[in-house]
Amino acid sequence: MSYLTPPEFTRKMVDAGEAKIKLSTRDTLIRSFMAGAILAMGAAFAVTVTVQTGSALLGALLFPVGFCMLSLLGYDLLTGVFTLAPLALIDRRPGVRLAGLLRNWGLVFVGNFAGAFTVAVFMAIIVTTGFATDPDEVGQRLGTIGEARTVGYAEFGASGMLTLFIRGVLCNWMVSTGVVGAMVSTSVGGKVIAMWMPVMLFFYMGFEHSIVNMFLFPAGLLLGGDFSVADYLLWNELPTVAGNLVGGLLFVGLMLYVTHARTKAAPVAPADATAPTGEPRTEGRSAVPAAK
Repeated sequence: MSYLTPPEFTRKMVDAGEAKIKLSTRDTLIRSFMAGAILAMGAAFAVTVTVQTGSALLGALLFPVGFCMLSLLGYDLLTGVFTLAPLALIDRRPGVRLAGLLRNWGLVFVGNFAGAFTVAVFMAIIVTTGFATDPDEVGQRLGTIGEARTVGYAEFGASGMLTLFIRGVLCNWMVSTGVVGAMVSTSVGGKVIAMWMPVMLFFYMGFEHSIVNMFLFPAGLLLGGDFSVADYLLWNELPTVAGNLVGGLLFVGLMLYVTHARTKAAPVAPADATAPTGEPRTEGRSAVPAAK
């Protein structure tokens, strides 16, 4: 069968987390760079579709193309390693240490940012004809997205920061569900379907994804968006990373691990318990068959 049961794919999650922590620096950077770049192209595609058709829903329906491609190619997003890598530490896999976990997170962050920023530069060149003209319609949209989702939150102070954090939590709850979705099937079609649904949901709902934002906000700055690098870091990227960590690890990784990898059996009734009829059991006899 192409479907794997939850206990089966949960063990795959732990195995994947261990492999990512033990991966070499070179391979971690290559895989995370490519993941950031491909996801950024998926975001640029979705924005282009939305601008040209006027349908945000259509853009969201098509955005998961990039996520599915990078997942099938074995590349790594920060949001995914937030969910998978800690499970190997919790499971006490040999050779897995906290320092290795933090090293993995740091390298993936750098690689994702480098990949997403590269595509941001490429897109800025495309929409301005090599910076020779004003941004076209797509470029103008990229610039305004950054403004609304940085200084737009800052206007509300602590309430805006809380909203941003919760959007980050909900985002990686869905995105990491997509990461796990790639493990529930051994067929390409099954993997794509399982990944597509939650990723489409997060994008249409406007939740905050740290790697998508590594593309959107640098692109916005390059295209004249009215916000600063400090606005981007303080009022989007850093709180979004924190929210993504909580959403992916708490609501996806730990929940699946605890209930499927560390399943507890139902308690067995004590020998002197009363029979189902309410009458005491007679000595030397059991009112129910012994457990096998």
